[in-house]
Amino acid sequence: MILSENKVLLLNSSYEPINIIDIRKAIVMYFLDKVEIISQTNNYIRSVSIKFSIPDIIKLKKYVYIKYDAIPLTRKNIIRRDHCTCQYCGKKYNEITIDHILPKDKGGTDIWTNLVAACKNCNLIKGNKLLEDIKNMNLIKRPTKPSNLFYLQNIGKKNKSWYPYLYLSKEESLIGK
Repeated sequence: MILSENKVLLLNSSYEPINIIDIRKAIVMYFLDKVEIISQTNNYIRSVSIKFSIPDIIKLKKYVYIKYDAIPLTRKNIIRRDHCTCQYCGKKYNEITIDHILPKDKGGTDIWTNLVAACKNCNLIKGNKLLEDIKNMNLIKRPTKPSNLFYLQNIGKKNKSWYPYLYLSKEESLIGK
């Protein structure tokens, strides 16, 4: 087993997810008495004198206020937010484009609330027009800026034991694979 490949979900003392950290950092935090183990894997680290279960989920003993960094506005993150689904027709695609709701030539900017995933066909139909100028074309949902939880959910989908702490259901493990 390679330690650097294992990840541990770090929770605040209030059980809200903070981050996903590597196993080495989690073990150091445990031996410094900063965290308690909530869940462990079936794997162990052994030394001459101890056998230590590798943690899967740990919780800080003291509450820490976290000011999260903004999630970067990238093509990949927009597609993740929209689950590879065209925000005009609702179909899921492997190859998807990004569309400006308010086109750049009409004052639209590159911000979370103005960018959506769109299939090539819908993007061609919309072009640089406004939605109100196109018959039978509407947004499925208004785009929003994702939270830190969104980021953790996307990384944590591979580990089912984290689902209750990341507010994921079993169906969501199928999304975004």
